[in-house]
Amino acid sequence: MRSLGKYVLAVCLVAVAARVSAAVPGTSVPQSAQTLAVVLVGAFLGTRDGALALAFYLLAGGVGLPVFADGASGWPHLAGPTGGYLVGFVLAAGMVGWFADGGRLARLRTALVAMTLGHVLVLALGWLRLAWSLGPSEAFAAGVAPFLSGGLAKSIVAAVVVSAWTRRRSGASSSSGGDRSRPEKR
Repeated sequence: MRSLGKYVLAVCLVAVAARVSAAVPGTSVPQSAQTLAVVLVGAFLGTRDGALALAFYLLAGGVGLPVFADGASGWPHLAGPTGGYLVGFVLAAGMVGWFADGGRLARLRTALVAMTLGHVLVLALGWLRLAWSLGPSEAFAAGVAPFLSGGLAKSIVAAVVVSAWTRRRSGASSSSGGDRSRPEKR
């Protein structure tokens, strides 16, 4: 039951973050906290569980639960212009989780690289799908460029949180004899 709980919690975290958004000048699409939650899920659950949690998130949204941005749901969101971003969530969580599994997130610089790569992966896959509908240049202008600074800001926040948590856990466990060089998987 504990394993199921971590997936439910991860899905809920990303769903709540999808509803936290701010307007982005020059576009009608808001910047949400969704990808911040995605990279945090990867960092704290690891490669397999992080990717699996985001696959459950896509499944939940696909079957009609209002977990996507602005409470959206349904398979058309997965197959439509935003589908690349959503699929990117699974891969980004898994990739950030790979850094966590290797114990690489205690250093702020490495954590920042991992979180930034996670955001870049989401934007790249989103751009690929959007380019299919709009063409490469327009897809970049509408679906990537407006979100670069927000992605970097979220990467910085995630890196600070995860590296501090990892160092704190490492320090706490070194006094008890354990090794906590990465966020604990639960």
